[in-house]
Amino acid sequence: MAYELYYWDGLQGRGEFVRLALEEAQAPYIDIARGRPEEGFGEGAILALMNSKTEPHIPFAPPFLRDGDLIVSQTANILLYLGDKLGLAPRDELRYVVHGLQLTIADAVSEAHDTHHPISSQLYFEDQRDAAKARATDFIDHRLPRFLGYFEQVLASNPKGSAHLVGDSLTYVDLSLFQLIEGVHYAFPRAMKGFSRRYPLLAALRNAVALRPNIAAYLASKRRLPFNETDVFRHYPELDHAAL
Repeated sequence: MAYELYYWDGLQGRGEFVRLALEEAQAPYIDIARGRPEEGFGEGAILALMNSKTEPHIPFAPPFLRDGDLIVSQTANILLYLGDKLGLAPRDELRYVVHGLQLTIADAVSEAHDTHHPISSQLYFEDQRDAAKARATDFIDHRLPRFLGYFEQVLASNPKGSAHLVGDSLTYVDLSLFQLIEGVHYAFPRAMKGFSRRYPLLAALRNAVALRPNIAAYLASKRRLPFNETDVFRHYPELDHAAL
């Protein structure tokens, strides 16, 4: 039975972290929002489930994943659930180390999002431009280097080698770190110009993930939507400046 992934159509967003794991494992899945409404799919199906009066465990917001009768919500939680099933997580206690790193990535994603919506997600970027400039400056100068420096150190200190964040084989958090790096490169190209020089282990991981056959095929396919200015990672030139 195929997994059902519920996330808004037209953007990568937080659902992309789940897609990358599913694509790497070649696990069958249905991207519900991209299906035909007359067949019970589309964004209406997402809203119907979220507003259900009969579903015992309704999710708060996408992404969420249905596996049979079980609905699992929140990106990091979905990946914790899928990791063992897809062979993308350690089978011992290190799976909780992987989960902790995924939660740290979630923090970084939220902070990147808040550079363009620092006051409220209900307001347009243009309505909070000055606050966004201040927030983006702090993110580029302080928070982004802290996140990237931390993950560089995690790779450097892995007893099994620097090719992966945890252990000696690919886990879902390696895929998620790739997505985070891609996202901040899109949002802040000027700030990320010195990325490969300053964070060589992260750069090597990014390149290695992009070259994995299943990931490379996905990135070249129409299933991989482009970044855009309705997404979590958005490029507003006025928010970008050279810092790294």
